[in-house]
Amino acid sequence: MRITQGTFSYLPDFSDDEIIAQLEYALQEGWPISVEFTDDPHPRNTYWDMWGLPMFDLVDPAGVLLEINACRTAHPDRYVRVNAYDARLGRQTVALSFLVQRPVEEPGFRLERQETADRRIAYTNYSYATGRPAGDRYQPG
Repeated sequence: MRITQGTFSYLPDFSDDEIIAQLEYALQEGWPISVEFTDDPHPRNTYWDMWGLPMFDLVDPAGVLLEINACRTAHPDRYVRVNAYDARLGRQTVALSFLVQRPVEEPGFRLERQETADRRIAYTNYSYATGRPAGDRYQPG
């Protein structure tokens, strides 16, 4: 199963040149960029681990790519994403977010159905990855 989260999620994985093109756009817009990683890609898990601090006042996307590659090297079996924040409205809003690395094997999710009061039906997603302890959910390929 291929996780589809963030901008460009239905496209094939980006090459480094394509990532740089997106970083250039974000930097031209004045958006700070951060790199994050996780082993629990559940759609409601919005709090991924940060790789360093958000990068403010950058003008060269090569510096961001350097951090992306360092995160990829340190966590080869995790999801890694890039976020760009727009603060023009007086609050930090994610303007651009996309995955730059995936584990070799993506186990996916199961859908559980639950019948509740008044014949209502509720559905919940559970990540197969969370059946293993944090930090051991994906094995390097």
